[in-house]
Amino acid sequence: MEFVPAPAVHRVLCADCGTPIVPNSANLCVACLRNSVDITEGIPKQASVSYCRNCERFLSPPSTWTIARPESQELLAICLKKLKGLNKVRLTEAHFIWTEPHSKRLRVSLTIQKEVLTNTILEQVFEIEYLVQYGQCPDCTKLAAKNTWKALVQVRQKVPHKRTFLFLEQLILKHGAQKDTISVKEVRDGLDFFYSSRSHAQKMVEFLNGVVPVRSKASEQLLSTDTHTNTANFKYTYSVEIIPICKDDLVCIPPKLARQLSNISPLTICVRVGNSLHLLDPATLQVCEVTSPIYWRSPFESLASVTDLVEFTVLDVEPSGTTRGKYVLADAQVALSGAFRSHVDDAMDYDTAMSSQIFHTRTHLGGILQPGDTAMGYFLTNANFNSDDFAALPAHRVPDIVLVKKAYPNRRKKNKPRAWKLRSMAKEEGEEGETGAGRGVVGRMGGRDQKKVDEDYELFLRELEEDEEMRGAVNLYRAKDVRMGAGSGLAGGKTRKKVQHAMDVDEGAMEEDVEVPAATDEEEEEPDFPDVKLNELLEDFDEMTLEEA
Repeated sequence: MEFVPAPAVHRVLCADCGTPIVPNSANLCVACLRNSVDITEGIPKQASVSYCRNCERFLSPPSTWTIARPESQELLAICLKKLKGLNKVRLTEAHFIWTEPHSKRLRVSLTIQKEVLTNTILEQVFEIEYLVQYGQCPDCTKLAAKNTWKALVQVRQKVPHKRTFLFLEQLILKHGAQKDTISVKEVRDGLDFFYSSRSHAQKMVEFLNGVVPVRSKASEQLLSTDTHTNTANFKYTYSVEIIPICKDDLVCIPPKLARQLSNISPLTICVRVGNSLHLLDPATLQVCEVTSPIYWRSPFESLASVTDLVEFTVLDVEPSGTTRGKYVLADAQVALSGAFRSHVDDAMDYDTAMSSQIFHTRTHLGGILQPGDTAMGYFLTNANFNSDDFAALPAHRVPDIVLVKKAYPNRRKKNKPRAWKLRSMAKEEGEEGETGAGRGVVGRMGGRDQKKVDEDYELFLRELEEDEEMRGAVNLYRAKDVRMGAGSGLAGGKTRKKVQHAMDVDEGAMEEDVEVPAATDEEEEEPDFPDVKLNELLEDFDEMTLEEA
């Protein structure tokens, strides 16, 4: 093969330093060309970015506040928008240089190209330092100031407990309905939600209409008006009242309304509360749905709530074969819990003849009750209700016992902490963010009602454990700091602390300051106790600022 020499490369001397170089239009080497021409001219080497510490957002010019994590693409875009003169060069690369998180400095490395002479493109790498300036965004400024709200949503329910608002708080958090709320305040019978815009308040009212049975009323107050421009400034208030009937309440429907609702028996149990009430007749498994318009046309109140439930022991259960969904109709024989104990001191505060009597009743719990189980129900034999509708019922239509749900006393006595926790809102004055370490917006008034709120919270957690459908409506998070040996707050153990898995409950044995020994492991637990499964729990992420409620 014949050798072909490469063409000769002609070189010239640099006009400044005399270094041999390939000929170009400037006849200068790269070093001399950079010394004579600065392509970064007009681009500032120092700049500043505005950062709101309350909501953790950066100012994206000209007036948009954006959430951006450190060294993210969103933050890099905000930094590049702050630079003037980048439109005159070609940006080829940009990345962050690591700095201390507390230094309030951001360092960005840029690589740019620019044509300096004819057919001569120069590339240069340089660094820009940003100063993070703390400030407040307009939303946080309104939040810090007082009386800056434009719309108010007043949610009320005339019941003696707070379980409805504890459940409502979890629904709001799951659907993100609290994101536009600037403040939440607890009042005697409910909560007040404050908003900076009327449309945000209307969205909250629509959300409440979809999850709970309510009626709402809107009003407005004129603050100022301008006759020259025909503009006015209003404050809007939305009053939302929740139906005062909760799950597992005993209800006596007015006779006229009962005939309209498929002629159902007036004495029913509320088995579900959504955007309407679902009432069940435990003697026939007949179910009716009461919507908000129907209820408010002829309102009625509950006869008894879950605080009036009495513990019974199931002696015999005989299913009749009638079923409706998860309910199975059965004939049951029950007696008061502890009715056949030999010790007189352990007997309940009833007459001896009444406490040892066996009662026959029909129940909808035939699918889950077995002889020897414990059930909670309403004891109507000695009950005295202030209701004309209940007094008008024939005596043969009023049963002695109305069973409501199955109880798990042995498991409740165990000192086992819950492996899950709930998220809570932190919209009180002086707090930052949407979630906090407190109990939430319910129960912060303190004072004499605090113990009652703790009891309602423990009952709410029990309902979540025992009702799978109710658990599906809220978000449960895995608890990483579960301390074994902490009392569950149900057996009066010696280790008692008011946390989510150890809360005081005002029971008869706890009214006096007497320590009750915890249950031993020899007692057999109920095998069908509804444990919360691991696949129902969500992970606890640090950026969500989840705390144990």
